[in-house]
Amino acid sequence: MREAATAPAAARATIGDSEFDRDTAVTRRAPGVYDIDLSAGWTIISAVNGGYLLAVLGRALADALPHSDPFTISAHYLTASQPGPAVIRTDTVRTGRTLSTGQASLFQYDEEGAEVERIRVLASYGDLDTLPDDVRTTAKPPSFPPMDQCFGPQDGPAPVSGSSAIADRLMLKLDPSTLGWALGAPSGKGEMRSWFGLADGRDADPLSLLLAVDALPPTAFEIGLKGWVPTVELTVHVRSRPAPGPLRVSITTRNLAGGFLEEDAEVWDSEDRLVAQSRQLARARLS
Repeated sequence: MREAATAPAAARATIGDSEFDRDTAVTRRAPGVYDIDLSAGWTIISAVNGGYLLAVLGRALADALPHSDPFTISAHYLTASQPGPAVIRTDTVRTGRTLSTGQASLFQYDEEGAEVERIRVLASYGDLDTLPDDVRTTAKPPSFPPMDQCFGPQDGPAPVSGSSAIADRLMLKLDPSTLGWALGAPSGKGEMRSWFGLADGRDADPLSLLLAVDALPPTAFEIGLKGWVPTVELTVHVRSRPAPGPLRVSITTRNLAGGFLEEDAEVWDSEDRLVAQSRQLARARLS
């Protein structure tokens, strides 16, 4: 355990009874068909955050499939989602004893009332609690300062460029060594590291890990780019049910080419376990 690895004292929400749970809740209309009103509270500028969307679809698949925990989920973001009504359609691809696989798509409506597909996912689900305890890894937890020596959006003199409603729902405390971009002096390293939690104190679970991998400022900021970086594809591997307490998220980019970059994320829990990994391809706005 590392020093100062506790969230700020506050009234704590619980798993199943929190803003995140309410805003990702889906209503089953028919077998495999779900309705949801996408909340404006999880937007970046005007678009709904991709990690929040992944959690929404992940919750629908957890209901539709015989297993409840996402092990791997891959999403292609086709068009930007907006706050408001949406429908999710799921299909079961295969069910087995330890894994079940399904696909899901989220649709919204254009001005003429026609359906527009926003995001499509393929996922395999299982039961994290049945996995063996054997761990053999060369991965090491990220090293950065205690939470009280890191900085969040509320610590700046003015809202950070690109911040929005989602920042009010998160507890982010960024490693100062990855905050050069906020001071006009990006490091050029393509790294972003932060303590992560939900602002209401709700502990992490497998579905909120889908949010955590896509909730930090883009690594493109530390490369020297400005403006948001829309996700094209995102794959998340959930490796373990996280222990209570704040998470540590480390994201790196090694290659920007042709107007696209990758982001590799690791999520570590309060017991120094690697609980989630992800890779996404994103479009970089170069001008």
